[in-house]
Amino acid sequence: MPASDSFHWPVPAGERGGSDGRGAFVRDPYQSRQRPYPERRARLDPVVHGRGDRCPLLDREQVGAFESDGFLGLDGVFDPSRVAAWREEAERLRRDPDLAGRAEVITEPGSGVVRSIFRIHDISPVFSELARDPLLLETARFILGGDVYIHQSRLNYKPAFKGREFYWHSDFETSHVEDGMPRMRAVSVSVTLSENSHLNGPLMLIPGSHKTYISCVGRTPDQHYKTSLKQQEYGVPDETSVAEMARAGGVMAPTGRAGSVVIFDCNTMHGSNSNITPFPRTNAFFVYNACGNALVEPYGERDARPEFIASRNFTPLLSAN
Repeated sequence: MPASDSFHWPVPAGERGGSDGRGAFVRDPYQSRQRPYPERRARLDPVVHGRGDRCPLLDREQVGAFESDGFLGLDGVFDPSRVAAWREEAERLRRDPDLAGRAEVITEPGSGVVRSIFRIHDISPVFSELARDPLLLETARFILGGDVYIHQSRLNYKPAFKGREFYWHSDFETSHVEDGMPRMRAVSVSVTLSENSHLNGPLMLIPGSHKTYISCVGRTPDQHYKTSLKQQEYGVPDETSVAEMARAGGVMAPTGRAGSVVIFDCNTMHGSNSNITPFPRTNAFFVYNACGNALVEPYGERDARPEFIASRNFTPLLSAN
């Protein structure tokens, strides 16, 4: 069904929307989890908002590749000595008894090993500084066209033998439905703290998938985040849509040394396999959202996810230097 047709269908009871300025109801163009079947809609928002400004990390060709593919992998951006300090801090946090049992610490189902630690830009001065590193911050400001804040930060661990998969998903679908992010004007930056190879469960992305919004099937349960952070069952795309995207664009897994950077658009379809190798991998994630795209009430039916997952501190982020 063409994207334009989807805006004129009857509006289900309770679905979010607003006025078109002439008194007519216009439903949320990115609605999801409302219908018993998936829908595909064309993206309505720009991918790169900066024009003519200098981007500290990307040249013009790389900006074009990001706009076309929805992501970009950059090998060996940071000095090994800095990366070693970040990796040491990540291991300290993973073992910190004061963090054990806190909501920010997510463990793997079954094994109980640490899967993710959220809100690292608040918990750790080391990662607060990394989030504000000029290379990352100014690149996010360029892509998003102005001031940004940290919507979410986390460490993702894929321990040797026990690291479980992250299923295919669009961050924006979840952020829109469960957090109230209005538009596609956010970007994720992953800094690899260990080598990411094709073997140890690297991030996988589908080129060009950011240009299409996939609505998902299934009503969001109460306090969905408590289970979705371990294994997501709602807000996942249907297999047919993922297969067609992958046939059209392929699947890529940017790999590289520790200290590499992967930048991807909030609507790029991505996921990762489990890690059954003896080689662990750890990545630091920062999701930058444009201050002009600050969260409102969730577009779904449930209360907003907690602050440690989706920050409502919209203060513009300042550079560490």
